[in-house]
Amino acid sequence: MAEKKPRIEDRIFDLDECMPRDRLTELQIDRLNRAIERARHVPFYADRLKNVGEIKSLDDVKRLPFTTKQDLRDGYPLDFMAIRRDEIARIHGSSGTTGQMTFVPYSRRDMDNWGNLCARFLSSGGLKPKMLVQVSFGYGLFTGGFGLHYGIERIGAAVIPAAAGNSERQLAILRDIQPDALVCTPGYALNLAEILQAEGITLPHLKVGFFGAEPWTDEMRARIEDELGLFATDNYGLSEVIGPGVSGECPWRHGMHINEDHFLVECLDPETLEPVKPGEKGEIVLTTLTKEGMPVIRYRTRDISNLNPEPCPCGRTGVRMGRVTGRSDDMLVIRGVNVYPTQIEEALLRIREAAPHYEIEVTRPGALDVATVRVEMLPGMFSASMKEMVALRDRIVQAISSITGIRMEVELVAPQTLQRFLGKARRVTDRRAKDEDKQ
Repeated sequence: MAEKKPRIEDRIFDLDECMPRDRLTELQIDRLNRAIERARHVPFYADRLKNVGEIKSLDDVKRLPFTTKQDLRDGYPLDFMAIRRDEIARIHGSSGTTGQMTFVPYSRRDMDNWGNLCARFLSSGGLKPKMLVQVSFGYGLFTGGFGLHYGIERIGAAVIPAAAGNSERQLAILRDIQPDALVCTPGYALNLAEILQAEGITLPHLKVGFFGAEPWTDEMRARIEDELGLFATDNYGLSEVIGPGVSGECPWRHGMHINEDHFLVECLDPETLEPVKPGEKGEIVLTTLTKEGMPVIRYRTRDISNLNPEPCPCGRTGVRMGRVTGRSDDMLVIRGVNVYPTQIEEALLRIREAAPHYEIEVTRPGALDVATVRVEMLPGMFSASMKEMVALRDRIVQAISSITGIRMEVELVAPQTLQRFLGKARRVTDRRAKDEDKQ
């Protein structure tokens, strides 16, 4: 069967995206050696790289040490900085919602590279010069808003820096200014779509959307595209490495092309730390090749995905990574079964009467784990008969069971009662440790 053609025009922003693989490998080895020399200025790496000689093959990356988020926290605030303080052009950082905050310094060359890398996936996803883009990401220490902002301007499009929050203002901009493109998290895009639908507002001027910063499914993409009427692409990045710009989708949407001229990527078994086969899920591990302000070596992202080295019809040669299905530290083990929150989302998006807003609570009242999923009903179902709601609940239970392999309890709640997230969604509460303490 012939492959479906892209829905939008494919555009190459940078010819380096199509670099022949043999030339790319030579460039990676050269840049990796230079990255190691920069990293030797960082106390954490100085001793660990003492006996590492010249890298002659990409297989030699196994000789290099791993870096974890805890290592960066232990180096608070700027122990991982590899440049002088007077060479800093910008400092960003993680939110610190799950522990000690981490700060990430950028040199001026880092800033320039960052804008180009974001421009790559924005261009491939359909952004064109003279378009108008609403950026509904947070501006501040969070890298999302600024990274996309620079990429948009690099292409020659215009920015509405709406920032995060204040949905009424966001909707007013979408309705009155009529931007061509929207940038935000996929969860927030769906939230905006629900409000627009409830108010009977359509946005025919929206053409493309760039959604990232949290895991999402193809089912959620389909619903966002259907309700907002745009072409949605995924992109990936993290503040510890550079922010958005590590990878992004082309119009074929067969995975996100990794910018391998700037990042060396591995996909490893999170338990054994050995490489997995192409297409198999593992933890994404990244080494920065050009980052000056804060180079990181073999950074364990904890993000679970897979790599596809096969050629893409678009002509880009970067290895593609699949959707992030979750994090190794977000994975729940329930009655011996590995479960990711995105699997719950996938199940809910198969059922039109349920909203894709949910919370998972895991308890252990006795010897066995109990997982309860609270799911919002759509407004039309809230007034349905008890028999209809019981049938809906049973369908959700069955959908979750078919995907996860285990039966979970499902509670239906009223529309707009569960928390909405402007940034990364936090949907899981694990109370098992507290339950064990009580026993």
